[in-house]
Amino acid sequence: MKTDSGKFRLIAKTFQGLEEVLFHELEQLGAEEIRILKRAVSFVGDKSLIYKANLHLRTATRVLKPIHKFNAKDTDELYKGIQEIDWSEYITHRETIAIDSTVSSEDFKHSKFVTYRVKDAIVDQFFDKIGDRPNVRVVNPTLRINIHIDKNTCTVSLDSSGESLHKRGYRVAETAAPLNEVMAAGMILLSDWDKKMNFIDPMCGSGTLLIEAALIAYNIPPGLYRKEFAFQKWKEYDEDMWEDIYNEETEVEFEGKIMGSDISDKAVEIAEANIRNAGLRRKIDLKITPFQQFVPPIEKGLMITNPPYGERLKIKDLEGLYSMIGERLKHNFAGYDAWILSYSEECFHSIGLRPSRKITLFNGPLECKFQKYSMFDGKKNERYKKE
Repeated sequence: MKTDSGKFRLIAKTFQGLEEVLFHELEQLGAEEIRILKRAVSFVGDKSLIYKANLHLRTATRVLKPIHKFNAKDTDELYKGIQEIDWSEYITHRETIAIDSTVSSEDFKHSKFVTYRVKDAIVDQFFDKIGDRPNVRVVNPTLRINIHIDKNTCTVSLDSSGESLHKRGYRVAETAAPLNEVMAAGMILLSDWDKKMNFIDPMCGSGTLLIEAALIAYNIPPGLYRKEFAFQKWKEYDEDMWEDIYNEETEVEFEGKIMGSDISDKAVEIAEANIRNAGLRRKIDLKITPFQQFVPPIEKGLMITNPPYGERLKIKDLEGLYSMIGERLKHNFAGYDAWILSYSEECFHSIGLRPSRKITLFNGPLECKFQKYSMFDGKKNERYKKE
């Protein structure tokens, strides 16, 4: 759906709680008419911005290009609305499609049935015209189509990303329940890190926060490691434009340190593999050290960590873990801002420090709190007492 200027209204999807961060990212990319939605941000841009958004956005999960909107009260009206689109503009009968449907409507209760009906409308249009039809292919299709039904409003979009943008391409191994890359980047950007002070994660797991911090600090595009994006199969794909955008030099210098550790030698081994695959081995210091023994640099810094939530730990163990975190912050992290992600109020209570900021985020289905603790120098630490 083009605007009068020949640009497009586009939609970038994200996680709940990261919409404002994504808004600011789009501002920096030069997007226009930016509007915050629920778990998404809409904006106006041209073809080059579609390419840039997929390459550069750290907190988007996918970028959609709406092409048609209509009202439908039942599947027959849905079928007719889909057939209003000339699908030969986007695909040939020899190519493949995949359809993702999201439904929030009393009239359309099953997203799978919506998907089947949309597929029927598309392939029937081809068959009626030429006696042949494109096939459905879930993995790596030529064209990925997104259907969003809100009450009776149906929006049809082309998915320019393909695989979710959290799949950066650098991860070769992972620990149990690894932190999503988009969530990790969002946490770092929410912290207002000045990209000058040190960045620390003393419970780093598979290294996601460390890698995302390095990408941000050195201004390396998060999509640089991906093999492909869905827009590269579109009929209107401009390879020369994409090559220019992809090869643009964006990296900057970073004078601080990015440091991580974990008590698990297996976790550190996995983190090392991911860091190496991202080409960041010289940019991140990593070692096997329990948090109790971790000593951060004296210079002021930022600590962000995602401690275990309790899937494999008993309640008493969790209370002890978070109590230890609080003690280490008080005694070892003077001058630091410390941010912690957890879903358990009991865990935060065990830290024994008063947070200066609380943000609600959704890590998958879990409603979590992302809390900031400002660790002042000297006697100011006395303000932190057991709650």
